[in-house]
Amino acid sequence: EVQLMESGGGLVEAGGSLRLSCAASGFTFDDYAIAWFRQAPGKYREGVSCISSSDGNTYYADSVKGRFTISRDNAKNAAYLQMNSLKPEDTAVYYCARDELPCTQVATEEPFGDYWGQGTQVTVSS
Repeated sequence: EVQLMESGGGLVEAGGSLRLSCAASGFTFDDYAIAWFRQAPGKYREGVSCISSSDGNTYYADSVKGRFTISRDNAKNAAYLQMNSLKPEDTAVYYCARDELPCTQVATEEPFGDYWGQGTQVTVSS
Protein backbone atom coordinates (compact mmCIF):
# COMPACT_ATOMS: atom_id res chain seq x y z
CA GLU A 1 0.00 0.00 0.00
CA VAL A 2 0.94 3.63 -0.35
CA GLN A 3 2.93 4.77 2.65
CA LEU A 4 4.69 7.96 3.66
CA MET A 5 6.64 8.10 6.89
CA GLU A 6 8.29 11.16 8.39
CA SER A 7 11.26 11.10 10.72
CA GLY A 8 13.89 13.44 12.09
CA GLY A 9 11.88 15.69 14.35
CA GLY A 10 12.95 16.58 17.84
CA LEU A 11 13.67 19.32 20.33
CA VAL A 12 16.20 21.98 19.40
CA GLU A 13 17.24 25.39 20.63
CA ALA A 14 16.38 28.47 18.60
CA GLY A 15 18.97 28.90 15.89
CA GLY A 16 19.54 25.18 15.57
CA SER A 17 18.94 22.81 12.69
CA LEU A 18 17.00 19.66 11.92
CA ARG A 19 16.72 17.49 8.83
CA LEU A 20 13.37 15.83 8.28
CA SER A 21 13.02 12.76 6.08
CA CYS A 22 9.99 11.41 4.26
CA ALA A 23 10.29 7.77 3.23
CA ALA A 24 7.85 6.64 0.57
CA SER A 25 6.73 3.24 -0.63
CA GLY A 26 3.91 1.60 -2.56
CA PHE A 27 3.89 3.93 -5.55
CA THR A 28 6.06 5.29 -8.34
CA PHE A 29 7.78 7.97 -6.36
CA ASP A 30 9.08 10.12 -9.19
CA ASP A 31 5.58 10.55 -10.65
CA TYR A 32 4.51 12.67 -7.69
CA ALA A 33 5.21 16.05 -6.21
CA ILE A 34 6.08 15.98 -2.50
CA ALA A 35 5.12 18.71 -0.08
CA TRP A 36 5.82 19.44 3.55
CA PHE A 37 3.07 20.85 5.72
CA ARG A 38 3.01 21.79 9.36
CA GLN A 39 0.34 22.32 11.95
CA ALA A 40 0.71 23.84 15.39
CA PRO A 41 -1.93 23.53 18.11
CA GLY A 42 -4.81 25.87 17.45
CA LYS A 43 -3.44 26.83 14.04
CA TYR A 44 -4.47 26.01 10.50
CA ARG A 45 -2.31 23.70 8.47
CA GLU A 46 0.41 25.56 6.57
CA GLY A 47 2.04 24.51 3.35
CA VAL A 48 5.75 24.87 4.11
CA SER A 49 7.46 23.66 0.96
CA CYS A 50 6.97 21.56 -2.15
CA ILE A 51 9.16 19.95 -4.77
CA SER A 52 7.94 18.86 -8.17
CA SER A 53 8.10 15.32 -9.47
CA SER A 54 10.67 15.87 -12.18
CA ASP A 55 11.69 19.41 -13.11
CA GLY A 56 13.02 20.44 -9.71
CA ASN A 57 10.61 23.31 -9.24
CA THR A 58 10.27 24.22 -5.58
CA TYR A 59 8.02 26.33 -3.43
CA TYR A 60 8.65 27.82 0.01
CA ALA A 61 6.34 29.68 2.30
CA ASP A 62 7.53 33.19 3.02
CA SER A 63 7.93 32.29 6.68
CA VAL A 64 10.64 29.72 5.92
CA LYS A 65 12.24 31.05 2.75
CA GLY A 66 15.99 31.28 3.09
CA ARG A 67 16.05 28.96 6.10
CA PHE A 68 14.53 25.70 4.83
CA THR A 69 15.57 23.63 1.83
CA ILE A 70 13.49 20.86 0.27
CA SER A 71 15.07 18.07 -1.74
CA ARG A 72 14.33 14.60 -3.01
CA ASP A 73 16.26 11.49 -3.90
CA ASN A 74 14.14 9.51 -6.30
CA ALA A 75 16.52 6.55 -6.21
CA LYS A 76 15.86 6.26 -2.48
CA ASN A 77 12.14 7.10 -2.66
CA ALA A 78 12.73 9.83 -0.15
CA ALA A 79 12.25 13.55 0.31
CA TYR A 80 13.89 15.81 2.84
CA LEU A 81 13.43 19.14 4.54
CA GLN A 82 16.59 20.74 5.85
CA MET A 83 15.61 23.31 8.46
CA ASN A 84 18.20 25.84 9.58
CA SER A 85 18.04 28.89 11.83
CA LEU A 86 15.00 27.45 13.55
CA LYS A 87 12.67 29.74 15.43
CA PRO A 88 10.12 28.99 18.15
CA GLU A 89 7.43 29.84 15.60
CA ASP A 90 8.52 26.76 13.63
CA THR A 91 7.25 24.50 16.40
CA ALA A 92 4.63 22.19 14.89
CA VAL A 93 3.92 18.70 13.69
CA TYR A 94 5.42 18.35 10.23
CA TYR A 95 3.80 16.15 7.60
CA CYS A 96 4.83 15.08 4.14
CA ALA A 97 2.25 14.49 1.44
CA ARG A 98 2.21 13.37 -2.16
CA ASP A 99 0.05 14.36 -5.12
CA GLU A 100 -0.10 14.25 -8.89
CA LEU A 101 -1.00 17.93 -8.69
CA PRO A 102 1.77 20.46 -9.24
CA CYS A 103 3.45 22.46 -6.49
CA THR A 104 1.57 25.52 -7.67
CA GLN A 105 -1.38 23.96 -5.88
CA VAL A 106 0.47 24.38 -2.59
CA ALA A 107 1.67 27.87 -3.43
CA THR A 108 -1.89 29.04 -4.04
CA GLU A 109 -3.22 27.29 -0.92
CA GLU A 110 -5.41 24.94 -2.91
CA PRO A 111 -5.99 21.33 -1.86
CA PHE A 112 -2.96 19.07 -2.12
CA GLY A 113 -2.15 15.62 -0.85
CA ASP A 114 -3.99 12.38 -1.50
CA TYR A 115 -1.71 10.51 0.93
CA TRP A 116 -0.08 11.80 4.09
CA GLY A 117 2.42 10.59 6.62
CA GLN A 118 1.71 10.42 10.33
CA GLY A 119 3.79 13.48 11.15
CA THR A 120 6.89 14.21 13.18
CA GLN A 121 7.06 16.71 16.03
CA VAL A 122 9.45 19.64 15.81
CA THR A 123 9.85 21.74 18.93
CA VAL A 124 12.07 24.81 19.00
CA SER A 125 12.79 26.24 22.41
CA SER A 126 13.62 29.85 23.16
